[in-house]
Formats: sequence, structure tokens, C-alpha cells
Amino acid sequence: MADFQDNFFLLLVGLASMFLIRTIISKTRNKPRLPPSPRALPIIGHLHLLTKIPHQALHKLSNRYGPLIYLLFGSKPCVIVSSPEIAKECLKTNEKCFLNRPKMANIDYLTYGSADFTMAPYGPYWKFMKKLCMSELLGVRTLDLHIPVRREEIKRFLKSTLRKAEKGEEMEVGAEVIRLTNNIISRMALKRRCSEDEDEAHKVRKLIEEMCELAGRFNASDMFWFCKNLDLQGYGKRLKDVRDGEAIEDCNINGYHIPAKTQIFVNVWALGRDPNHWENPLEFLPERFTGKKRQLDVRGQHFEYLPFGSGRRSCPGASLAMKVVQTTLGAMIQCFDWKAGEDANGKVDMEEGPGISLPRAHPLVCVPVSRLSSSAFT
Repeated sequence: MADFQDNFFLLLVGLASMFLIRTIISKTRNKPRLPPSPRALPIIGHLHLLTKIPHQALHKLSNRYGPLIYLLFGSKPCVIVSSPEIAKECLKTNEKCFLNRPKMANIDYLTYGSADFTMAPYGPYWKFMKKLCMSELLGVRTLDLHIPVRREEIKRFLKSTLRKAEKGEEMEVGAEVIRLTNNIISRMALKRRCSEDEDEAHKVRKLIEEMCELAGRFNASDMFWFCKNLDLQGYGKRLKDVRDGEAIEDCNINGYHIPAKTQIFVNVWALGRDPNHWENPLEFLPERFTGKKRQLDVRGQHFEYLPFGSGRRSCPGASLAMKVVQTTLGAMIQCFDWKAGEDANGKVDMEEGPGISLPRAHPLVCVPVSRLSSSAFT
């Protein structure tokens, strides 16, 4: 009887071992081929690899592991794209797989539950809002109707700059350009200027800066499900003070399996520094954009240069931005010389700060010097 029990126990152990081995082998065989990934830590995944400036840290990881890498931000799976070729696969070849926006706590609060079409899920509501925006707010006809608005606001900006030049005063260039942009947009949408005086302009600018910073911050509640109702980083109060793509379905990118619900980050900062597409990418060479060889499309057809994104989720304000930026920059260069740096030594601090729109760590302060007589500004 004892021998029978021993043999029966050994048989059970043997069957259990065979079942376990078979299960492990089966899972190994059926395991999808994910992109390369560094070793992750328990609970936090790869969050320890990020620095204060996340896009720079991600660029360093891509240099080591390749242009497509798989990371876990807490419990959230993500893929990081760092080459134009793979960006094209994601944003054009497999565009339908990445039309949704990930639900992120900070952005969800700022957009009142992702109610704006920028962050709304892809579907009938998003399509309707996109059509309405592009036809009634940012279409060619509407932009042409607002040419006088842009002309008046740029003239105001130039006259304000001239007054500072005549007094030899310093000027925070970014703040003044933001005021110009805000006034153009508010006049188009509300028929009034939102930055009429210095105090009002400062409040609007700080509000926008705060929103952009919070939208670009990594929030613990996005990465860890058990932090949803906790405000560990203090963003909740800041959000109350002010009020990237996600895979819809499984797809294959560059031979790797990308599961549904995986968040995708296209590192545009890295694309613009790819030495395979840009010669001496860190040097200031404006002539690289001239000539027939470099007729780059800024609206998402050349994936080494994506200032407005690409595809159906690209920036709807691209046409307005091109009209304002080119005219304003041209006028600033034509009408003024600019003394930059401490004691006007010409050195500009290019350190980057955190945020969704890559803000400067330190504001650009210059002294404008008029190149034209005051009568030219009337």
C-alpha cells in the first residue's frame, strides 16, 4: 500500500512537471516578438531611466537599443520611435492603428474629460469637430478674411519693439511673441484682444506656460493604477488652478509586434538630429533648407521633419502658424538688429526645459536696435 502511494505521488509530480514545462514552452513559442527593451525594474518598469528632460533620455536609449524600443512606464506599455523610417510606418502605413490619443490625467483635466477634438477618441465626434474646425476656424477662406487682423497685430508688435529700441531697453522675446500670437488668436475667435495691457498679458502667458508644462509632465497616476486617486506629485492643485498616440489594435512595426493599447511616443527631437538625414545636425545651417534638394514639406510628408505631426491627427493650426511665423520673423529680421547675451556678447543659452512644447530653460532676452527710421513703422 505504501509503495502504491509513493508511486502515485511520483506519477502526480511527473504529470504536474510535464504540464508546467509544456505550458512554459507553449508561452515561449507563442510570445510575440516585441521591440528591444532595457531591463525593467519591478513596479516602476523603466521610469528610472528618464531624466528631467525625457526626450533627451529617450534619445540616448534609442542610440543604444535601436530606433524602436519597448518600455514600461509603471504598468503602461510604450514604444519609442526615433527614426524617420519607423515614424512613417507608424503615422502613415499603420496610421489607423494609432489614431487614438492616450488618456492621461493632466491632459484629461485640462481638456474637460478630453472633450476637445485634439485629445478626443477617434470616432464620429472627433470627425465632426475636425471638419468644423478646419472649415470654419482654420480654413483658407477664414484665414484670408483675417489678414487685416494679423497685419494690425504685427504692426502693434513692431511699434512696441521700436519703443524699446529707442529707449535701449531689454526685451523678453518669447513673452512678446506669445502676446502677439495670443492676440491674433483671440481676435479671430472672440473679436477682442486678450493681452491688452501688461498685467493681462502676463496672466495669459503664465496660464499657457503652466498648461504646456503640466501637459508634458509624466504623471504617476498615468503609470500606476493604484495612484489614480492620489496626488503624489502635487499636480492636482496646479491643475485646478489652471483648469501622444495609442494603438487601437495590434499591428506590426518594423517586424515587431505592437499590442493594442500600447502608447506610442514619436521623438520628434530625435528625428531632427538623425545624422542619417541631417548633415551636422547640431550646427545652425539655415541654408540646409534652401535649394531644390531640400524642399521639405512641413505638413508631415517628410518624416525627418515633423513640426506639425503627420496624418489625420496632425496639428490643425499649421496653416495659421506658417502665416504668422514667417511674416513675424521676416519683419523682426528686416526691421531690427538684436543684441543677445550678457553685455550683448551674442551668446545665447540654449538649455532646454521640461514641457510639451520644448520651452527654454531660461528666457531669451535681447536688446532690439532699429534698422529703419520711425516713419517706416507708421
